[in-house]
Amino acid sequence: MGCCTPVSCSAAAAAASPPHSHGFSTLPRPRPRFVCSMQIPKSTSIKVVVNGACKEVGKAAIAAVTKARGMQLAGAVDTVFVGKDAGEVANLDEALEIPISNDLVMVLGSLSQVTTDAVMLDFTEPFLVTENVRQAAAFGLRSVVGVPGIELQKVSELSKFCEKASMGCIIAPTLSIGSILLQQAAIAAAFHFTQVDIVESMKESSTFPSCEAMRLADNLSGMGRVYNRGDISTNSLARGAVVGDGVRIHSLSLPGLVSSTTVYFSGPGEVLSLRHDVTDVQALIPGLLMAIRRVIRLKSLVYGLEKIM
Repeated sequence: MGCCTPVSCSAAAAAASPPHSHGFSTLPRPRPRFVCSMQIPKSTSIKVVVNGACKEVGKAAIAAVTKARGMQLAGAVDTVFVGKDAGEVANLDEALEIPISNDLVMVLGSLSQVTTDAVMLDFTEPFLVTENVRQAAAFGLRSVVGVPGIELQKVSELSKFCEKASMGCIIAPTLSIGSILLQQAAIAAAFHFTQVDIVESMKESSTFPSCEAMRLADNLSGMGRVYNRGDISTNSLARGAVVGDGVRIHSLSLPGLVSSTTVYFSGPGEVLSLRHDVTDVQALIPGLLMAIRRVIRLKSLVYGLEKIM
């Protein structure tokens, strides 16, 4: 490992002394000196800690990071299944020899001396995110947060902290690339229509409208127009909630429903429908892996996956 090019002693001696002529003497030559150095190769894999490892998205993240090129699972944290192997929890074929821990600080501390980039993935709860990101930064880890429903005030506070600490962080209300594309298409369409309704369906939920529908309605608002003029009354609950600049949202929540968001725009003689369906948690993985690779280059907080696409 990391040594000088091997040279045999005889070859070295020959190189050090010229051929002798008969009857002539030569001055002694200094012996050749060999200087060898050893370098420990630096790992280029991104070390990843999954916080919220036992949630569906956490399990999918463990599997994805394990298989992704240039990444290595370095820790798994949750309050359930403590002590179980992360590979078993994620339903992988082989154990990863990484137990689920309930001590985030201990797991982060074990990576404080690593010589490569490290990232914490946070899938916990909105009220835990601020402290989790601060703890990760204290140990030199950047953060990717896939927790919907974080208040913008907390995002602003974390943004100031990350900028001061020169530490990268991505907070993504959604990790679905398809969802981002739906939002961008809806914003483009909103310039040409004044009637808009959002219809969403969820398998099971306790939050209505969902964070995704609210974010979509907020993005359609503030564009200098009011939608659904003459039909913004909230007296009839069957007409749905009115959000932002008159955007109506209708929420369905039944067992067996596919998670879906549809935006309906209407104008004289035409209706434009934009729809996005999520059938599996795997829909979040391409965006998640992209965020992991991008966050290691950041020195501040970025809010929204669309900012790095």
